[in-house]
Formats: sequence, C-alpha cells, structure tokens
Amino acid sequence: MEWQLVIDCREPSRLVAFWAEALRYRPQPPPAGHTTWREWYLSLGIPAEELGEGDCVDRLEDPAGAGPRIWFQPVPEPKSVKNRLHIDLKVGGGRAVPLPRRRASVDAEVARLTGLGATVLGRTDDPENEHYAVQLADPEGNEFCVV
Repeated sequence: MEWQLVIDCREPSRLVAFWAEALRYRPQPPPAGHTTWREWYLSLGIPAEELGEGDCVDRLEDPAGAGPRIWFQPVPEPKSVKNRLHIDLKVGGGRAVPLPRRRASVDAEVARLTGLGATVLGRTDDPENEHYAVQLADPEGNEFCVV
C-alpha cells in the first residue's frame, strides 16, 4: 500500500516552499504528459479562476523515495483548532545519544526552521526522563515537533 499525508491549507505554494526545506523534500513533478500541475488541473476541468496564480505546485516527495508524499490541499477556511495529527522531526538521534548532545541537535534544527518561517510554541525539557522536544508551528499554524 502507498499512502500520502494530506495537509489542508490556504496557500499551498507557501507550505510547499517551507516543508520542502524543512523535510529536505522536493516538489513532486506533475503527472506524465503535463508540464505543470496547473496544466494537469485544467485538464481535469478545474476552472482557472479556482487555481489562482502560478504553476499550482502543491505536492512534495522524498528524493530518496523513503518517506510519504505530501499534498497541500487548498481549503477556503483558515486553521482553527489544534492538530489531531502532527509530524515529529527526529533529529536528536534517540535515547542512545546523551541528552546534552540531543538538545544541541534539536536546538540547531529549531534555529534552521524558525529561519524558514516556523514559530516556536513551546519546549519540553525533562532531564529526569531523558526527554527534550520543541513544539513549533509552520507558516499556517500547523503544529509539529522537533525531537
């Protein structure tokens, strides 16, 4: 079975740009026979005025082919409540890595992501349980964690 993650959003191009950098993914090429996603959507009969401007890139893929594809589905309403599902970016190396080194790796990634437009929402720093994580939001407010 194949699966993809679908993220509802207002501005797919904005989130494609952010998450491509955050995950080190790349925009997914349009289906065979189409030079752009816009061309493909038009071939399905979606009205041009519904597509907005640009080439309508709204999907990402893992260049290594290991991770799921992601589709940023445009919706008219803004995000209004906490996510019930979120992404964990695991950069610390796991519990076999000493907590100070994991904390440094997480903090370095958080600095990179905030430079791309993420916002820090909170931190979980629990040395007694050897746990450190940072909660963030992407440019549209979708929560995710760096651990």
